[in-house]
Amino acid sequence: MSISPIHVPRETLEAVSHGEYYAPHDVLGAHISGSSTTVRVLRQLADSVAIITADGEYQARHEHHGIWVAVIPGEITDYRVRATFGDEGVVTADGYHFLPTMGEVDEYLFREGRHEQLWNVLGAHLERYTTELGEVTGTSFKVWAPSAKAVRVVGDFNAWNGVTSAMRSLGASGVWELFIPEARAGQRYKFEIRYQDGSWHQKADPMARRTEVPPATASIITDSHYEWGDAEWLAQRGASDPHSGPVSVYEVHLGSWRKGLDYRTLAEQLIGHVKYLGFTHVEFMPLAEHPFGPSWGYQVTSYYAPTARFGSPDDLRYLIDELHKAGIGVIMDWVPAHFPKDEWALGRFDGTPLYEDPNPLRGEHPDWGTYVFNFGRNEVRNFLVANALYWLSEFHIDGIRVDAVASMLYLDYSREPGQWQPNLYGGRENLEAISFLQETNATAYKNNPGIMMIAEESTSWGGVTGLTENGGLGFGLKWNMGWMNDTLRYMQEKPINRRWHHGELTFSLVYAFSEQFLLPLSHDEVVHGKGSLYSKMPGDHWQKLAGVRLLYGYQWSHPGKQLLFMGQEFAQINEWNDGAGLDWWLTDNPAHDGVMSCVRDLNAVYRAHRALWSDDFRNSGFEWIEVSDGDHNVLSYLRKSSDGSEVVAVVCNFAGVPHNDYRVGLPEGGVWKEIFNSDAPEYGGSGVGNLGEVVAENVGWNSRPFSATLQLPPYGVVYLTPDK
Repeated sequence: MSISPIHVPRETLEAVSHGEYYAPHDVLGAHISGSSTTVRVLRQLADSVAIITADGEYQARHEHHGIWVAVIPGEITDYRVRATFGDEGVVTADGYHFLPTMGEVDEYLFREGRHEQLWNVLGAHLERYTTELGEVTGTSFKVWAPSAKAVRVVGDFNAWNGVTSAMRSLGASGVWELFIPEARAGQRYKFEIRYQDGSWHQKADPMARRTEVPPATASIITDSHYEWGDAEWLAQRGASDPHSGPVSVYEVHLGSWRKGLDYRTLAEQLIGHVKYLGFTHVEFMPLAEHPFGPSWGYQVTSYYAPTARFGSPDDLRYLIDELHKAGIGVIMDWVPAHFPKDEWALGRFDGTPLYEDPNPLRGEHPDWGTYVFNFGRNEVRNFLVANALYWLSEFHIDGIRVDAVASMLYLDYSREPGQWQPNLYGGRENLEAISFLQETNATAYKNNPGIMMIAEESTSWGGVTGLTENGGLGFGLKWNMGWMNDTLRYMQEKPINRRWHHGELTFSLVYAFSEQFLLPLSHDEVVHGKGSLYSKMPGDHWQKLAGVRLLYGYQWSHPGKQLLFMGQEFAQINEWNDGAGLDWWLTDNPAHDGVMSCVRDLNAVYRAHRALWSDDFRNSGFEWIEVSDGDHNVLSYLRKSSDGSEVVAVVCNFAGVPHNDYRVGLPEGGVWKEIFNSDAPEYGGSGVGNLGEVVAENVGWNSRPFSATLQLPPYGVVYLTPDK
């Protein structure tokens, strides 16, 4: 007597056969009923199908549009499927026989927005199972698409035909899941999503950890086999507070530092250069995958995938590992403020505003033509917070610089009246974005001791580096855009006019300790017609180079950490062009090479003297000597160490002529060593200086009991410290 299979309505079979059913596992796979097991499999175009069990082989019959069914006596725990196409038989495991690869706890944490290792759950992950009939390897796929009618996986493993790879909905979580035994590392894939209107759309995986090289857009199944060698670095990092240490950052755009290099060859060439210069950290402009190169990475489509332009994710791990072994920290730009509208990426992912804010007055950025994240949605916030943790955890990043923070904080950012909507209290603050930033910073610092979270925030928002428990945003550092703008505006004035702009230099000290600042001379200041730092300086070639050296000497001694964009270390003449490499030939010129030597020595002096970095964020670390000598274009001040053990006197001459016998008040008498002079001949300077030291006499000056007469070089800065 034959046993009938478990009944499935014809309309359901029709939907399953087309890969359109939201719960294909309810139909396909093995289902026990009474004393038998019904096995249904979808094998389109097969001539015959058999189900292989530990007890034997059972022929299946064709039921409906590629669906084959067999009824097997008893309960079976494992089986394989033999599908015959012509003369060829293919035996595979059945992905519809496996339990979901996402547990209830993971679903709960994701819905609550609290899953701190989301990348280990969603996306594509290689799996290995030991079953009764042997080992099964494959890939589990999971994607969040709560409004989709159906979701399929397409890729190299199924000839990009998703009909046989329909995913199941995991219910209220909005996650869809499927294990595909045939899928292996290195194969490309996308998700095929059916919108509520019935249309199908292929989308890259939002959680992809590897992608094709642009302009190709597929995601790639990947697994890391990298063995890190930076345990000593991480241990030292975790035992220290970088904010109170020396931080001198070299900002790099990987694609144009030197053209044609990949992650591994960059490790060979970049590290030697940075070590020579003495920077403590490298900051990479965004490394997450982005489709349009000239966006410099600021329009991200794959937040969890390092750009494939320069190699594999493990190649990037190698670069970071080698930087750490060389004693160099790594900061990465991160762009959670907005994302591009490419139809194959995050935009309208499941046919609805899923990742983007659904409110048209909040969900699009007018300046950049991009979508703005829905910071108030738990799952979206989780996607972003976990992404920051991902780079810190999986790539050992030492710091994250968050781009365009101001655009997140203000609902009216770049919007005219009528183009924005107040918050529930009637204000212009984006309360959800504020909460998101606080959560990101607090979670990042909690999970990764010794890292830095850095805000590029261009307004006077209070408490950017304030503690979250006190209502602050919780960043460790904030870019000091006011210092940058005022200083560059002053430097572009001819020396004869600078006396009228003296306040632009001194104003930064009015607010220097209101936040924990980093002083940036970044890529934004040397592109889009702004010219290089060299070109901003007035005067002839010598004066321009002297002005650059003076700027750096001032920057390195000003309260706050510092950042310099690549190419400016040798005073590149042309503004930055991301389509070309830096003008390295300039370093063969002694004058430009001298600027590079100046930067190297500045970093050495900076790191050697605690007074220049240990008390950057309190007024106890800074003291004016003379603030008001605008007639001579001179500033003089003291930098003091946090433990009171060291002091450095800094005297900057922004005039185009030397000042001979210029008297400066000092806090103690005796010999003061000249530890830095930007006008030294080896830097290309004129050699005006103090022969290595001055003597502070018992002559009162600048309200101090001692003073010394200095020879101040034109466009020059000197550092002095007591000879102990």
